[in-house]
Parts: sequence; C-alpha cells; structure tokens
Amino acid sequence: MRFALGLILSIMLSAQPPQGYRRPPSNRKQVLIWCDMQGGGAYHESVSHAMAVIEKLGRDSKLYDAYIRTDSQFITKQSVTVKADGRDWRVSKNLNSFDAIFFYGMREIPLSDQQKADLLSFVKADGKGFVAAHTADTAFMEWPEFGEMLGARFDGHPWGIIEAPIIVEDPSFPAMKQFPPVFPMKDEIYQAKDFSRDKIRVLLRLDTSKVDMKHQGVNRTDGDFPQAWAKTYGKGRVFFCAFGHETELWDQPAIQTMWLEAIKWSLGLSDADVTPRPLSDSRR
Repeated sequence: MRFALGLILSIMLSAQPPQGYRRPPSNRKQVLIWCDMQGGGAYHESVSHAMAVIEKLGRDSKLYDAYIRTDSQFITKQSVTVKADGRDWRVSKNLNSFDAIFFYGMREIPLSDQQKADLLSFVKADGKGFVAAHTADTAFMEWPEFGEMLGARFDGHPWGIIEAPIIVEDPSFPAMKQFPPVFPMKDEIYQAKDFSRDKIRVLLRLDTSKVDMKHQGVNRTDGDFPQAWAKTYGKGRVFFCAFGHETELWDQPAIQTMWLEAIKWSLGLSDADVTPRPLSDSRR
C-alpha cells in the first residue's frame, strides 16, 4: 500500500506543470479530493484506489475536475505559501478554488483554528458541497462543529466485515435510484451515534433482522443503523456513506454511480428532497 500511495504521489509530482504555468479555465466544477491520514488510526488499503476512482468519475463524466491531496494544505481560504529553493512561493489554490470536497480522512487531522473556521464556512456560508466516505465519521471527534456538519459520529463496527442486507429508505434520492429496495453489502458495517433523524435524511440503513444484535459492541437498542444520509448545512449540501472499507467495492458500478450522483447533488447539478424524517414502523 505504501508503494501504491507512493506511485500516486510520484505521478502527481511528475505531472506538475512548469513554474508559472496556469491551467486554461475550465467550465467544469472543481472538486477537492481530500484524504489526509495524518490524524492516525489504521490506514485503509482502499484509500488510494478510492481517490483514483473519484478522480476518474469526474474525468469520464466531464462534470468536474478533481484535485487529489493527501495533506490539508488547501483547507483554508487564506493565501498559502510554501518554501522551495530558498524562496516563498504562493500556492495557486485554496478552498475558494473549489465547489465541493470529497473527504476520506480519519481521526484528529491537524488543522488550525482558522482552517476549521474556513472549512465550516466553505459549506455553511458559501453553499459548497461536502461528500464523505467511510472513516470520515471517525474524523475530528474532538471538534463538535464537524460532527454537527457531518450529521453523526462513529460508534464502532461491532461485526467487522460481514455481508448484510441494506434497506434503501429513499429510492428517490439521485444516488439511490440504481439500488433495489434491499441489497446485500459485504463491507465493514458501521454503527453511528450522536445523530438525530430530525436533522438528517437517512438514505440507507442496515436490516438488523439479519444480523446478530447481541454481538459484543452493539450499543444501539432502537434498531436504527443508518449507512448513508444527506443533509443541508447552512447553504451547503452534505452526503455521507459508511461504505468503502473494501477496495473491491469501489469498482462496483452501483457504488460508483452512488458516489457520482452524490457529488453531482452536492454540486447543485441535481436536486432532491432531504427533509429529515423519522423511522416509521412501516419501514422497519
């Protein structure tokens, strides 16, 4: 995996344009793929492939240009400079350059207070998109406002990697239309906490009738295990899906469609009703 990540970084560096070069203006949306793992935790083998898939989805669809970063340098609205060859060079991009973020990070990524404020403002005030995968709900556990923006927090994966049935709660949401009403998913199934159905629109949830609810680590007693949801945060749009631990999952057409449609929605290229709603008895 170190080799794979190193290869991606080598390609990125070798593809850098000459000093002073400016890419021609593009009429496509601009998406930052932000996969900072500096916060610690178990590195996920799927991360490098996930970045490549999200970049390719934008290129193939011609809907957005993607910029892959494994650091948090662009997570600011301030001017960014770096030292190189004994000189200060101004970095040409920051959050103001992007229309949405695809985030696959984890734990306590080191951001300054200013960076945190700028990230929240990017979504809440500027009306930009934030699409997050798998470990994203483990990130910034000590930063309450991030949890409020995302909509829930990680509370373990009691069953580890299992194949379990997933219920589509909202088949009308653009990223859900390709799924049947119930479908099997083999992945690391997450348990969420600190969420309220008064604040998020749940799109996918675990069918708990088919899994061991007495397994060690199962903390919820209400049978409500969301696996994907959408919400607004101020003017912005937020989407999260817990899937993504298994590398092979990123190659499944239905999953790729989910991520592409989620990104499109976050960019305002499609619309959906994300009014929060309760888990009714008819949908249990």
